[in-house]
Amino acid sequence: MNKMPKMKIEVWSDTMCPFCYLGKNNYESALKVFEHSGDVELIWHSFQLNPDFPEQTPEKVNYYQYIADIKGLSSGQAEKLLKGIVDLAKIAGLKYNLDKAVMFNSMNVHRIIQKAKSKELADKAEERMFYAFFTEGKYLNDIATLENLGKEIGLTSEEVEDALSNELYAYLVKQDMQEAANRGIDTVPTFVFNEKYSVTGSQSSEVFLETLQKSYEEYSNL
Repeated sequence: MNKMPKMKIEVWSDTMCPFCYLGKNNYESALKVFEHSGDVELIWHSFQLNPDFPEQTPEKVNYYQYIADIKGLSSGQAEKLLKGIVDLAKIAGLKYNLDKAVMFNSMNVHRIIQKAKSKELADKAEERMFYAFFTEGKYLNDIATLENLGKEIGLTSEEVEDALSNELYAYLVKQDMQEAANRGIDTVPTFVFNEKYSVTGSQSSEVFLETLQKSYEEYSNL
């Protein structure tokens, strides 16, 4: 008897999104207690919240200042606005050092993640890039930094160089974004379970677990 294929869970995410890192963490917490965790497959898709952000700026833009600029606030007001998500991250065991976080255009990060995805290293790539941005304050528009992170993920220097220079990977990023648009997805993270149920934003692990259980029950009874 052939083994049933794994149930697919797709997620659209951007590495500069604080809710995406928290959503990943809460999904993984739910997966740890889900009895059929080995029977589901998480598929990462690229999404750029701000594709027009310049790859190089005269001065590095702090995350608080970036939020202040787009919302018409002072840096201090932006910090207060984001305190809730910083506190939620702390409860979940994540440390957001947004005072150190430097804004970046995420295309090159997504290129590397797409390459990692082809090597079955997508989960590791996403985690490393999130941690580098939100906790370590690494500048992810810097090519040398990206090369080092790529190698930490498990890619070779040649593979990182290919990811950053081969237009195939930019195409795959844009293809993911077009697929999101086709499905009406305009916010991240958006997790889609078995092409039916969606969980958006930084929902609790309990919400993820409930959706896992409901989706898998329906999937296994087909």
